[in-house]
Amino acid sequence: MMAYLQRMGRSLMLPIAVLPAAALLLGFGYLITNLNGGEEMMISALMTKAGDAILGHIATLFAVGLAFGMAKEKDGAAAITGIVAFLTITTLLSPETVASLKGIDVESVDMAFENIEKNVFIGILSGLIAAATYNGFSQIKLPDFLAFFSGKRLPSIMVAGMMIIISLIMLFLWPILFGGLVAFGTSISELGAVGAGIYGFFNRLLIPVGLHHALNSVFWFDTVGINDIGNFWSGEGEKGITGRYQAGFFPVMMFGLPAACLAMYHTANKENKKMVGSLLSAAALTAFLTGVTEPIEFSFMFLAPVLYVIHALLMGLSLFIAASFQWIAGFAFSGGAIDFFLSSSLPLANKPYMLILQGLVFALIYYFVFRFAILKFDLKTPGRTQMKENVTDLNTLNKNQNSDDKYDQQAVGILKGLGGASNIKEVNYCTTRLRLEVKDAKLINESQIKDAGAYGVKKISDENVHVVVGTHVERVAEAFKKYLTKG
Repeated sequence: MMAYLQRMGRSLMLPIAVLPAAALLLGFGYLITNLNGGEEMMISALMTKAGDAILGHIATLFAVGLAFGMAKEKDGAAAITGIVAFLTITTLLSPETVASLKGIDVESVDMAFENIEKNVFIGILSGLIAAATYNGFSQIKLPDFLAFFSGKRLPSIMVAGMMIIISLIMLFLWPILFGGLVAFGTSISELGAVGAGIYGFFNRLLIPVGLHHALNSVFWFDTVGINDIGNFWSGEGEKGITGRYQAGFFPVMMFGLPAACLAMYHTANKENKKMVGSLLSAAALTAFLTGVTEPIEFSFMFLAPVLYVIHALLMGLSLFIAASFQWIAGFAFSGGAIDFFLSSSLPLANKPYMLILQGLVFALIYYFVFRFAILKFDLKTPGRTQMKENVTDLNTLNKNQNSDDKYDQQAVGILKGLGGASNIKEVNYCTTRLRLEVKDAKLINESQIKDAGAYGVKKISDENVHVVVGTHVERVAEAFKKYLTKG
């Protein structure tokens, strides 16, 4: 299971990498509009629309990224299968289609189906089903009269049928889940600062399944009369109270999660720091300025689930503290520096400067808690390989060989050390590692693998093995697959 989650986390890194730039476009566009008295200019419109084109379709990106990344063969056909799966389920679960299926007016459709095309859970579900379908059907050969639909064309056809079944299940299941969360949110809204803390915890915890929107609708909008965002910005609430379901986000988004990025960078392996540093620094800056934290959160939520639970608990604590002391600021977009400074002068803002002090404290908490947990439990955050064996210098390989020969030689040596082609069930790779599924781990000769120039070997389980070969892993993997095919 853990290996599967790790593959998910690795597959999500590609779509995640584009999010920081999109968030910055959206945030600065929003800032320019506000500095212009709320009137949208051409430049701000271009920036916000460009940013929203990506951030507003995260679910789509996840569907495609997971379908491609989780497929055994990294082929464009797998990505097509992902988009087919996503388009099928989101079309069938759109308010218009639901109304037609149930024979009711669109206005009567359960609010759970609103903006279903932006639901992250639906995107992840679509991508995973698409990948499984591609892996299961891409090698099937149909009779001659259906030969055109064989092979890599078949998964896209099959997944459409599968998503029809999934959609029928979700047609009845999704409103139950959504409605349950609305009822839960209504009940905890009566608990004051404690309720704010509980809300903060579940707000983060539900992000992986996309149901946090149901909870947000209870507290942020006029679903049950709270309307925390609307009342705060209109000045129609109670000072020190209105805004308490927003204020606690600022210390975490502006300070806590950027500090978590620093902890993940410091605990990354030396050879990976340059690469992960660029990703994490961009994500940290995005979180600080705009409050968009998905690039950070998705970078570790599947790779290290325990860290995500810790993060959810700290978010709950932050909202509880801010609500208890009535330190209030609000957001129209998200809990970043832009919204913080824009909201600090509003009538219902109350000691907003204390949120900065709280944020600095939370930065220390996040950094040391994340660093301790990563090192103590050897968590697989970005840039970590878990390999502690002595490093073998790849330069000891024959320098007179050309690059292709070098990678071929290394691939052959590693393959022999793994027990030969007959012992390999599946091979993938990530940043620096070959990720292999073997039939019998007892056949593995670690010394032979290291003699081939590998940095280290880690047996994850009886069937899963990681071989660290360095940043040129893609070239080695290509050669490895070539010799694997030859047997």
